[in-house]
Parts: sequence; structure tokens; C-alpha cells
Amino acid sequence: MATKTGIDYKEVTKHNTRDSCWVIIHNQVYDVTDFLDSHPGGANVILRNSGGDATAEYDPIHPPGTIEETLSSSQILGPVDPSTIPAGAAPTTSTSQPASEQVTLPPLFTQINLHDFEKTAQKVLSPKGWAYYSSAADDEYTRIHNNAIFRSMLLRPRIFRDVKDIDLSTTLLGIPSRLPLFIAPTAMARLAHPTGECGIAEAAGKRGIIQCISNNASMRPEQVSAARVSPDQPLWWQLYTQTDRSKSEAQLARISAPDSGYKAVVWTLDAPTPGKRESDERIANAVAAKSATSGHGVDNGAPKKAQGLAKELFAGTSADLTWTDLEWLRKHTHLPIILKGIQTHEDALLACSPRCLALGVKAIILSNHGGRAADTSPPALLTLLEINKYTPEVLQKLEVYIDGGIRRGTDIVKAVALGARAVGIGRPALFGLSGYGPAGVERVIEILEDELATAVRLLGENKIADIGRRHVNVSRLMQEMYVEEQDERRLKAKL
Repeated sequence: MATKTGIDYKEVTKHNTRDSCWVIIHNQVYDVTDFLDSHPGGANVILRNSGGDATAEYDPIHPPGTIEETLSSSQILGPVDPSTIPAGAAPTTSTSQPASEQVTLPPLFTQINLHDFEKTAQKVLSPKGWAYYSSAADDEYTRIHNNAIFRSMLLRPRIFRDVKDIDLSTTLLGIPSRLPLFIAPTAMARLAHPTGECGIAEAAGKRGIIQCISNNASMRPEQVSAARVSPDQPLWWQLYTQTDRSKSEAQLARISAPDSGYKAVVWTLDAPTPGKRESDERIANAVAAKSATSGHGVDNGAPKKAQGLAKELFAGTSADLTWTDLEWLRKHTHLPIILKGIQTHEDALLACSPRCLALGVKAIILSNHGGRAADTSPPALLTLLEINKYTPEVLQKLEVYIDGGIRRGTDIVKAVALGARAVGIGRPALFGLSGYGPAGVERVIEILEDELATAVRLLGENKIADIGRRHVNVSRLMQEMYVEEQDERRLKAKL
């Protein structure tokens, strides 16, 4: 039933089943019945909000305009009449954005390290946003170990060196970078701030580093590209290959266009299936239970099944990739390929095989997905040390980056000392964005730059390029490194 000013809210509530499913997003009513089974995140997440407002679920996950592009004009039913919305009903604007207006943010200059930003973000973010950003798999051992492992590696400072002038710049795939640092791909940045990935792009551009945009970004690739501070600011694009390859191929075509701004494809391979992120799942269950008590999200009297954001995002992600799929990727992009998620020296060696090099693999990222995939997997720093010992030729054939647990400038210098070209930060960029927007991300980068400069000076060097193994003591780290058995070495030699 329609009124003079829109669709009656009571009419919307009647369409709350799989056979007839309507939702409200930003005051507009949509008939998504025929879309349920093709929704990449599965039908359940929509059905939980059927017959009501889905803005809070939709907004931080989907780039603006996604639903209008997906549905036909006949499925866009029109605005809801605001006068018919009962008191206490779900709001028709996003409630998933951080409630920074209810939180007194500390002055930005008082955030003196990355741990401060994390504490502030926990206060600013919605419970759903905090759970998604901070959670990791199972007991979160790997997430904690990612950072703690840097404490097991000691620096070896030198004295009587003229370190007044220093140079922290490097190049990544031939692209100049102010620092050996880049923004790792992180999904749904609009959970942290309305500017989302565009805000991070602004900060990265001003500080002269590269940003890798998540396959699951809450902004369109073109929107992020348009937010760059200059036309020559480089971006990378993260790829999760979809079961329906045509979707990935269409995405690759967009970011491979000459004027897109994207300079590399970061193919993420360490999570063919999502890890069990329990904090994320608990929030989802709480939301489902609340939805059920309000009369929505109920199927035959029982709450409809809930799942965490991670599982929703991974729906439709291919789990059958092999090394031969590099040929498929090369057919659909001319851009350099970076393989993300290497966790053993054996895979690092395969990545620099003649065949992989011929197919355009230029770099690898040692990563365990921030501890969000396989718990108790090795921190990237240990994998880097493993490569140093067993397959050092990898460091000569490919640029090697690491991510996970970077919180200090000394962490960066330790990674560089073991041969890493650069390190990536994910959560710290999101925590800086939380509440503060682009200025917070800039401050995060500035802090790391200042700490890195201090570390390089105290090691007695003038250039980050001159940092090497002589500047670090890895004796304690060696105790945790994988030890290759003799029979494994024989097998490798035969292969």
C-alpha cells in the first residue's frame, strides 16, 4: 500500500519471507526476492532483515550504488513514507558507522603510538565494527604472536656515526615510495569512518606511500582512484578469485584500464576458506537474536541463521586455486602480480620458478592474513628468516614484503634487515581512520616514519637501503624457526 509520500512501512513488514522479500535501504524500498540466491554473501543475511530496514547491514559492506546496479528498475519500489514508521523501528540511515559524535576523541597529537590508536578505536567503533577489525581465528594465538615475535629480535646499534641526514625512501616494483611501508588490503573501511578507503587513499598519497585496496572494499575502485591526491599516486588491487570467474574477470578489466591508477594485482592466497573468528560470530549471533525479538529475522518461529561478517564476505570465494591458475590471471591483466599469503620457504621458491616469473610474478607478501585464517600459523618474520636460511635466492629474484603485527618503526627496520623490501600495515590504518578520518591515518604513518628514522640513526646508518643482517641479533628467533629435515632436503634436490 502506497501513500502520497511513499510506501507504507506496514506494507514493507508483510514482505519478510523467501517468497516475498522487501528491504529498506536509505529510505528506499527494494524487492530483493529474486536476488536472494545470487547474493554473494548468501541469502540469510538478507532474510534476517527482510520486511524491515537493512541499511546498517548494507552500508559499510557495499560501495554506494551497488544495489541500484544489481536490481532492475521494477525491483526498486520507491521511498518509504517516513510518517508511517513506528517509534522504535530500525532507523533508515546507517547505524553501523562509528558513533564518534558520542565519544570525545583525544586530540590527535596525543596519539603518540599505534597502541593509542587501537585503544581509541575500540571506544569509537560500533561493536560490530570492532569485532570485525580486531578479531582473529580460534584462540588468536597467531594474531598476538605476529607482534610479539619482533621482541625476540634485538638490534645492534653502532656509535660514532654521522647520522644527521638520512634517506628512508625505496622503490616497490619500480614505484618510488617515501618509506618501506604500504597500506595492506583491509575490507570495509567505512565501518571506521564515512570516508572509508577514500580517506586512507588521501592519507597515503600525502605521505607518499602505496595503498592496496581490498577486494571487499566499501568503496568502488573508481571512487578510491578519484580520491587520490595526484593523478600519479599509485594503487594496488587485492584479488580474491570468485567461484564465478566472470565476476573476477570483470573486476580485473576495471582495474587494468590504463587510467585506473592501479599498478599491480595482489592475489591473496592464504585464505581459501575463512578462519573461525569467534568475536565476529558472537556479534552476529547477538544481532540475529535481537532481530528475532523484534519480529524480523524469524523463520518458522526460530531465529534465522547468523554468520559473522568474514563468512559473509568469503561467500563465493574460490577454494580450488592451484599454481596453474596463474595462466588464467595473466590472460585477464597486464599488471604485475604479487602473491600474498606465502608462509613457507617451499612456496616462496615455487613463486620464483621460471614459469611464475614468465607469467608476471614480481613480488610476494609473506602473510598469515593477520592471524585471521589458520591459527598457530607462523608469523611472517619467521617465514622471512626461513627463506634466508633455506632459499635465499628468492630474495634475489623477487621483491619480498611482509605484513602482520607491525606496530613500531623498529619492527620495520628488523624486517628490512632480514631482506624484506617493505612491510604492510592493515589494522593500524583502520584504527587511525576510526573517528579521526584521513588525518588519523596520516598520523599513524607519521609516527612510524619518525620511529623508523630514529631506529636507522641509532643503528648508525644514513639509508634504509644500507640496513642488513649485521644490524640485528636473531639468535632467539632461530629457536622458533622451522627446521628442515635431511630427507626433505633430498626430496627438494630431486624436484
